[in-house]
Amino acid sequence: MAADNSLSHFDDQGRAHMVDVSNKPVTSRIAVAEGHITMTADTLALVMEGRAAKGDVLGTARLAGIMGAKRCADLIPLCHPLPITKVSLDLTCDPDLPGVRISATVKTTGQTGVEMEALTAVSVAALTVHDMVKAVQKDMVIGGVRVTLKDGGKSGRFTAP
Repeated sequence: MAADNSLSHFDDQGRAHMVDVSNKPVTSRIAVAEGHITMTADTLALVMEGRAAKGDVLGTARLAGIMGAKRCADLIPLCHPLPITKVSLDLTCDPDLPGVRISATVKTTGQTGVEMEALTAVSVAALTVHDMVKAVQKDMVIGGVRVTLKDGGKSGRFTAP
């Protein structure tokens, strides 16, 4: 939200528009997002043991997440296309969930942040896990997708509680 608590993606007549960031300084920016996909212990075992019929679930999901971050501006109508300098994803099998925990870190040096890119990376990675094992389990649940860290720019550092 803008400093005056108005929504910055709407003009004074309530029409959606892309925010003008041309007067903002170029700064180093980072965002981290997380999420998870839950599944049965048997489905998770397929993923962990590399026995999924479609191949390497975690490796494919990692690549998909990177690609998703890079294409964020093509998917979210008012996102700025950004010169992303780093995207990394960690996918961790968690038997206690049971499922896969996903974390994405995105960096840039620019005039706006990369929160949407990090969220998109997590979401696309989770969707890819779902796609790769949906033949075995159709009722997996994607959840907990949120920004856990944002730093850089005028609003400073945010860390989720």
